[in-house]
Amino acid sequence: MLIVGLGNPGTEYAQTRHNLGFMLIDKLAREANAEVKRKECQALVGRATLEGKIVELVKPQTFMNLSGEAVGCLLRKRVDLKAAHDLLVISDDLALPLGTIRLRARGTHGGQNGLKSIIGVLGTNEFPRLRIGIQPEHPITSASNFVLDKFSKSELPTVEATLTRSVEALRAVIRDGIERAMSQHN
Repeated sequence: MLIVGLGNPGTEYAQTRHNLGFMLIDKLAREANAEVKRKECQALVGRATLEGKIVELVKPQTFMNLSGEAVGCLLRKRVDLKAAHDLLVISDDLALPLGTIRLRARGTHGGQNGLKSIIGVLGTNEFPRLRIGIQPEHPITSASNFVLDKFSKSELPTVEATLTRSVEALRAVIRDGIERAMSQHN
């Protein structure tokens, strides 16, 4: 299974809202005592054991809008993997309130450019995803500026708690399957 966290490469983006996918991959890797550093298909990849199964943790290095290039390449190289069963994508979601997570077995990109790129390259939206809410409590004038901003100090405890719940949700997907995990964590 490929678990792909979406984000943008570079230290300037490290703690931004748009990098929740990378942040979750890093948390999974730490908990599994794994490293995500092997360069492959324009991505950083690391092998980990989660719930007794070997998975590959992936952080595309193509920037968000081109994430599909890395994911498509990785899936083509692993002919035994199929998107609908062996891919799970983690992304931020501007339509969900901060602290909210949603597992889905399939779906549209919902305006998230990384998901849009993956769907475009794969030619299907039939793959599981975990969406992590970043919606602000106040109106914003620029979505692109907002997603590239760092979390405020007051938001960090909520972000950390959400990442912890997200790890539990991903472990449930691996252990029990997407449908059962959805019923437990949505």
